[in-house]
Amino acid sequence: MAYSPHTAADHERMLAAIGVDSIEGLFADIPPAVRAERFAVPPPLTEQEVRAEVTRLAYRNALPRVSFLGAGAYRHLVPAVVGEVIGRAEFATAYTPYQPEVSQGTLQSIYEFQSMVCELTGMEVASASHYDGATATAEAALMACRLTRRERIAVSSAVGPQTRAVLRTYCSGPGIEIVEVGADLAESGSGLTPVERAAATLDDTVACLVVQQPNFFGGIEPMRELVDAAHDAGAQLVVLVEPTSLAVLEAPGAYGADIVTAEGQPLGIPLSYGGPYVGLMAARMASVRQMPGRLVGATRDGAGRKGYVLTLQAREQHIRREKAASNICTNQALCALAATAYLAAVGPAGLREVAELSMLQARHLAAALEAAGLGVRRFSAPYFAEVAISVTDAARVHAALAERGIVAGYPLWDEYPELADTLLLAATELTTDAEIAELVAALGEVAV
Repeated sequence: MAYSPHTAADHERMLAAIGVDSIEGLFADIPPAVRAERFAVPPPLTEQEVRAEVTRLAYRNALPRVSFLGAGAYRHLVPAVVGEVIGRAEFATAYTPYQPEVSQGTLQSIYEFQSMVCELTGMEVASASHYDGATATAEAALMACRLTRRERIAVSSAVGPQTRAVLRTYCSGPGIEIVEVGADLAESGSGLTPVERAAATLDDTVACLVVQQPNFFGGIEPMRELVDAAHDAGAQLVVLVEPTSLAVLEAPGAYGADIVTAEGQPLGIPLSYGGPYVGLMAARMASVRQMPGRLVGATRDGAGRKGYVLTLQAREQHIRREKAASNICTNQALCALAATAYLAAVGPAGLREVAELSMLQARHLAAALEAAGLGVRRFSAPYFAEVAISVTDAARVHAALAERGIVAGYPLWDEYPELADTLLLAATELTTDAEIAELVAALGEVAV
């Protein structure tokens, strides 16, 4: 962003234009009792001083040379065409496309995004503008409560801990109770959500069962059995998927999921220190009027020309939030456009190749560690591209490898005390054999 300070004369012209006498007058609507008189803001700097300070702060970032970190955000190759498309000025400044007559490009890109999400998930309708996978999942759970008129939610502990934390926050306001279904985390256990345990939790007060596929530990959940357990209790099945996995795993629409969500970051969006990302959501057409987010439909104008408009939503969805079906108040269209450009660039065959290479390297990683006697798989279930590895003295080893510029996956002991000796390691198509060899060699040195 350009450095463009305002002069005192600039301030006066702007205040005159809006009819306010002073900058303080801009805050007249805030009661004096809650108004801060002064903030602890450092003195102003010149442009070159700002550049120097930002550069100094940037050099404090210790970037790893090798990383096996995943746990919901993954390092994938982003084709150059993605940056070219989203870098166009007409997209970079796009906001909520209220006026279709001046927003056809943005509306069409969202329509294409929704169409691709439906094709990926096997569902009938998709919405846009969700912040990320965690908030989309929380929105989906609330949507299930509205659809079933129930006020309890069951969630597997094999759903990512950050997602469950966001779900708790969203449910705290309306007072919705959350019941956790414990995954099988025993030594040499499956690492999956036990169907019998889930079924025992579900009754006529539970709106939905929330599960993740692949789950947080990379395991492939028995989705058809979990869907049946939810539906037998009159509940809905909300599944959070990793979108790349859908190139090789069964689509949620095929096994009967009611609402599908996903973190769209693996689809052409760089890690960027945690965001911005984009959430995906898809559902059955029968539930469309309870879907949060924005939905774009195709239509024709008076001259018969194809056009795109926001559809199936009242104005309250955007400006009267207390009456809205969602708390969404901004637009993730640029990140959705990145995902659309990525999917168009790689195509179905390319996405399948990304998934297969990620699976291959994850198995190479696990096999190399086991062959060297440095770690063993914690769980027995089939997995996608992320694997939980038991390592002796895991905390010390993880810290020692970090000092060498190697991020040895995601440590699990904070969220799962029973997995204090376990690291969650991820692989993608960018994970090389040389990186795996370096991890094995370094682990062999620090483990002694």
